[in-house]
Amino acid sequence: MKLQLETLGGARWLRSDRALIQLRSFADCRDEFCGPVFLLASGPSAKEFRAKQHAPYPLMAMNGSILNCSEEGVEPLFYLCDDAGFARQRSDLALMGLHHAKHSAMSLEVMEALESARPGCLEGTSIYLLERVNRFVGSKRLSDKAYAWSIRRDPDLFSRFSLFRSKKNRIGFSVNMEKGYFTARTIPYVGMQLACHLGFKRIYLVGVDLTPALGRCYDEGGQALPTTLGQDYEDYILPSFQLAATWALPQRGVQLFSLSDISRLPATLVPRVSQLRVAEDLTAVIDKDIAAGLSAKARSVRR
Repeated sequence: MKLQLETLGGARWLRSDRALIQLRSFADCRDEFCGPVFLLASGPSAKEFRAKQHAPYPLMAMNGSILNCSEEGVEPLFYLCDDAGFARQRSDLALMGLHHAKHSAMSLEVMEALESARPGCLEGTSIYLLERVNRFVGSKRLSDKAYAWSIRRDPDLFSRFSLFRSKKNRIGFSVNMEKGYFTARTIPYVGMQLACHLGFKRIYLVGVDLTPALGRCYDEGGQALPTTLGQDYEDYILPSFQLAATWALPQRGVQLFSLSDISRLPATLVPRVSQLRVAEDLTAVIDKDIAAGLSAKARSVRR
């Protein structure tokens, strides 16, 4: 089902055959949070994560990882999906994310796929539109090289301009979702950019294994969906995480950790920690907050 994007009264709206749906603005939630956040992806190691044990702290789910949250009765702060193929083939999980999370962030194509699967499903939800940098709906697209050159002095957008290699110009990191996001060909990378936009200072990656042969945490026999993670890893995924971990995140004072022992990302790039270590670290944060006269929730969840 085609949805029309409109701007009315300074706000952005989606017009469907049934209703006019107001989109939330990323400008209204920038730097609204602080402290730690968990990004729950769909790698098989996510099965070992106990979301309920870390429920006092914000969590973002994406694609099929919402099943973990639903089974444990945990409400994610955000549900992310920018893969229209996933939304069409596993609309049950995408719809679960849309209605189970406090907020959703989705591409226009994903929203259209869900409206086709269940007309009216977007009505009454808190939903943000995910738009890739240089791919905004209704805007003229520049060449990758021209776009990378145009943002070279933008403090919110990190990219390494190259005259000779086009792929390098597609790699970047955004700390302001109003200006779009870089895809890196994997949804957890989008979650990292949203986490920075929201103001979180410690990001824990869960289930970011990036090893297609091992499957996904929600796969059930013949329902396994095809993936391009294997072929995209060297050209897009690894260089993107290198840019984020060595440049963009340090610039924002953000720390990045992985809870996966089987992640393809080098531990020298993204340090690995156990759930026990995370619990100990967060307990130390709580003790520090109590000593300072603050509640852990006040410090780690919302400014």
